[in-house]
Formats: sequence, C-alpha cells, structure tokens
Amino acid sequence: MIGVRKYVWLLVTVACFACNKEQKVREIPVNDFFKTQDKAIYRLSPNGKYLSYLTIIDKNQYLIVEDLEHGTQTKISKLEERNISFYYWVSNQEILYYKEKEGSRFQTDLYIVNKDGTDERLLNADAKSKIRLLEDQLIDDKFLLVTSNKRDSTIFDVYRLNVRDGKMTIAAKNPGNFTNWLTDSKGKLRMAISTDGVNESVWYRENENKPFQKIITNNFKTTLQPVAFAEQDPNTFYAISNVNRDKNALVEIDCTNGKEKSVLFSNDTLNVVEAQYSKRRGKMDFVIYETWKKEKHYLDEESKKLYHKLEKLIPEAESRIIHQDKNEQLFIIRTFTGRSPGAYYLYYAKNNSLKKLSDINSSIKEEEMCEMKPISYITADGFKINGYLTLPLGVKPKNLPVVVMPHNGPGQRNVWGFNADVQFLANRGYAVLQVNYRGSTGYGKEFYAAGFKEWGLKIQQDVDAGVKWLIDQKIADPQRVAIYGNGFGGLIAINNAIANSKMYKCAAANTGILNLFSYLKAIPPFLTSKLQMYYEVVGNPDKDAEYMRQASPVFHAGKVKIPLFITQNPKDPRINGNDAVQFVKELKKLGKPVTYLEKEDSRSVLNREEARKKSYAALELFLLENLNKR
Repeated sequence: MIGVRKYVWLLVTVACFACNKEQKVREIPVNDFFKTQDKAIYRLSPNGKYLSYLTIIDKNQYLIVEDLEHGTQTKISKLEERNISFYYWVSNQEILYYKEKEGSRFQTDLYIVNKDGTDERLLNADAKSKIRLLEDQLIDDKFLLVTSNKRDSTIFDVYRLNVRDGKMTIAAKNPGNFTNWLTDSKGKLRMAISTDGVNESVWYRENENKPFQKIITNNFKTTLQPVAFAEQDPNTFYAISNVNRDKNALVEIDCTNGKEKSVLFSNDTLNVVEAQYSKRRGKMDFVIYETWKKEKHYLDEESKKLYHKLEKLIPEAESRIIHQDKNEQLFIIRTFTGRSPGAYYLYYAKNNSLKKLSDINSSIKEEEMCEMKPISYITADGFKINGYLTLPLGVKPKNLPVVVMPHNGPGQRNVWGFNADVQFLANRGYAVLQVNYRGSTGYGKEFYAAGFKEWGLKIQQDVDAGVKWLIDQKIADPQRVAIYGNGFGGLIAINNAIANSKMYKCAAANTGILNLFSYLKAIPPFLTSKLQMYYEVVGNPDKDAEYMRQASPVFHAGKVKIPLFITQNPKDPRINGNDAVQFVKELKKLGKPVTYLEKEDSRSVLNREEARKKSYAALELFLLENLNKR
C-alpha cells in the first residue's frame, strides 16, 4: 500500500507541476519520444533500380526491397527474434546483412540473400570469430574483401570471401599490430594502419603484389585519417590531418614518402570532422567542419550545385545524403533540425525532385519541441567550454529546474540536432544543459588531450562550472539541479554527485561506467593492441591506481549524500553489470537513497522499445520527486 500511495502522490504532483506552468504546454507521452522507427536504414542498389529498407510489420522485422520502376515490393526476410543490425547491396542482385546470433543480441552472423528473398546463405559458420565487411562491392562477381579474427582472436586479417561457396582465403595476414585497412576505388588493398598502443603508423603498397611499407608514424593524440586515394595520381591519398597543427585539415599526402603535398582546406579556428569523396568523379566533394553545428566547405562545383538544389527544396532543415546509386543520379536524403528528428526522402537528380519516404518519428511535432542553442563559458583555469542549452516552452527562462547532461566518452562530444532525451526532459519543464567538457572531440588536439586522466577531476570541474554559469545567469534554480548521463556521462554524473552534493539535488546514470578498472578489463581481445592508448586516456591500473580508484564511484558509496537513479542491462557485455549491483547493495546497506532498475534483455526490437520506455518513465518520476522538493 505504501508503494501505491507513493505512486498516486507522484501522479498528483505531475498534474500540479503541469498546471503551474506559466503557459500551458502539452505533456507529450514518454512513449512518443522513444519510438522505434517504422522504416529505417534505406539503401539503393548500385544501378539505382531498387530501394531497400527495414520495417516492423505485426511486431516482426522485415527487410523490404522495392522495385522503383514498377512500385512492387518484396519481403526479403522475416525475423521474429533475430534482428538485422545492418546490411549492404553487394551487387544489383544480392544483399549482405548482419543478423544477431542465436541467443545473443550483441554478436552477429553474416548472411547473403538474393533480392527476391531466395537462396539465403550463412557466410561465417565459426561462432567464435567476428567478420567485418571491408569493401561492399563484389569482385569478379563472387569475392568480397572482409576482415576476420578467425586465425587469432586479438587481430583481424583480410580475407577474400567467396559468397558462392562460403570459402575464405587470406588476402593479407596481419603482422600483429594492424588495426585498419584501406582499399582504392577499384577495391585493391593498398593501405593499413598499425599501432604499438601509443603511436599509430600508416603503411602503403603500390599494388597487391608488393609488401606494405611504413610511411608515417604519429602519436595517437595526432589525427591522420586516410579518406581516399587520388584517382588521377595513384601515389597520392587524401587525409584528415592535424599533423603539425591543432585543428584538423584536409590534405594531400605523397604515398612514397608520407609527406604532405598540399592543403585542400585548413583553418586555425575550424576543425574538419568529415570529408566526402566521389568515386564517380574521382574528386573530393567537400569537407565538413563543426563549430556549434556542422557546415560544409565545397571543393567541387557539381557537389555544391547539388546541395544548393536540396537547400531550395528543403529550406527549413539540415540535409544529409546517406546513400546513393553508383552513377550518383538517385540519392537518399535524411533531414533534421534541432527540434525535429526529420524524415527520409528519395532525390532524383535528373529532374531535381523529391519523394518523401517516411518520417523518422511521426509522433513528434516540431512546434511542440524546444530550441537547442549553443552556449559557452570559461572555467576557473581559463578553458573555454562549449555546449548546448535547451529551455522549456511556455515559461520564462528564470529560476528553472535543470538537468545537466555530460556526454559519453572517451573521444565523443554533444552535437547539434534532434535529441530525444533532451526534448523529453525539456517537455517536462527542465532546462537541459549539455556540456562538451575538456577531452571532447571536435575542438582540436590540445583540447582533446587536456581531458586525459581527468575523469573525476578537471572534467568534473568543467561540468560544475556550467552549472555555476547557469546560476549566475539566473536561469537555474540553485536548489533544483540534477545531473544525468550515459556510459562515461554516467560516471561523471555520479562523481559530481559525490563530490558536490550541495550543487546537485540528485543524479542518474544509464549503463554508467562505475569502475575504471572493470572498464579496462572489459576491453575485447581485438582491441588489446590499443590498450596503452586507453591507459593514456583513462588511466593505467598499475601506475594510476590511486587516481582510478578516486574516479570510480563504486568505491565511494559511503560519500553519497543525494538520491541516485541507476539503470542498466546487466547482460550487456560492454559493461560489468556486477559493478552497479555491488554499488547499489552497498548504498542500500548504508541507508542511502537509491533507485535501481534493470532493463530487460530482449532480442525483440519492440520489447527493447518497451524496456526503454519503462526506464524513461521511471527516470521522469525520480526527477519529479527530487527536483520539486525545495
């Protein structure tokens, strides 16, 4: 009865909270924010005659192929329990896809099937190894280049996979430290990346009959990301690079000696994050740099005209080309804004027309969503921290309850665009602060490296400085601030709650990293070559044990003074589920206020959606209960 009375009280409080808003705003059901897409992962066949996508029909997942000329549709595959995680057209007749392994939703099998759904075949029969597609087009109508760790679980070799009989023959043997491979536009294996744990090297060969030669070596803090080989000069490749500079630029590099030949785009204040290469034209189309949002700098006039046409057709949204046919005449377009998840379109270049394919989430109405605005502030030690502030509709931006959301990591950042978590919380009346603390990517080499081994230290202070800024701006009610994060964002949230309980009223972590020692132990065998890099970024358990213990919440249950909300899927292999269980048990033993929710592990997409909805509904009640107590 106590639990029932508490639940009724919370519902009454929800109603009162909604009624007390200065301007009535519709409270959108939690389920509407986190719906599984009706249709997703659109792809075009190489000849542009067929469109494919994944969809849910009668609670089952299907892969659909549509004949664009005749409008007919074929259900290629029905999956009641085992779901397709990704797929590729490898020819005009065949589709390759990853399907979850029997009994596990975190491992996949590789299948190939004809476009009419016939002759489905399993291509990797070894349950212990992983296989990854390296080149998505068939060679000689039967071979695919793939990487696999079947020979050694810690490294990936390159194989020629015969899709007709399933046989794999080795194409390039990994000497033990190669972590990535790159083909040219003809599918020939020409480049590899190696690491000794701290330094990364680029290896090159002129053709597949010659051995790889090392041409460049840099510390992992330095970015040198190959994009494509130059079509007109086979001994030149394009790369995103910050060698001898702080911000990423797009450069040309001589394959024979590893030296930079020319700079295609560089700016001391702008950081290149992506670069688009056209195989058809053999040219670089554009670079994307990111400040508070992503912007393009065009390198090719044809590409520039194409995007300008799209901007006229869809003037009120950001447009991204997510797939295209081989001749670049048909394009799948994804749109979005900061207030809308957007839609998918099919764009016909020949007649400059659009056909809408589907909304990403038809339950979301843009006019009911809140604007995500860029903000920045300066920390006590002089660092400029960027982030985003989303204010709720219908209320003055003064003295508001706040939810702070540090992002996951390492090597990630918050980005501008539609964020269901943010919009859900803003709809409930909270101002949402997203912080790109030091160590976030996209702001240059120096800013990234400044976050190394600062988990629980300066990273924590960067987030606290954002709260102080909000309070100084009179936006935040200092008595109603919560902090919530996923993964490493959860680590930051719990650490900040422990260290600064006067600033935060409550804290929440979803699949949070609670123990840095366990995080490093969970690194899979095929990433062990990068272990020294993880030691640099996160901490070395031998040399930095004291710091890592200080930054791991699992060891500090006795210091918790505010209510905590912890949710996780204990079967997720990416975390150690025992850490959260141990932490919660210790908190309860000490009489600390903690809410613990285990998300159900399910192979069904819809069941996962239900579990997600339940966890957000529980988070909503947790925040409401704690942020409305003054």
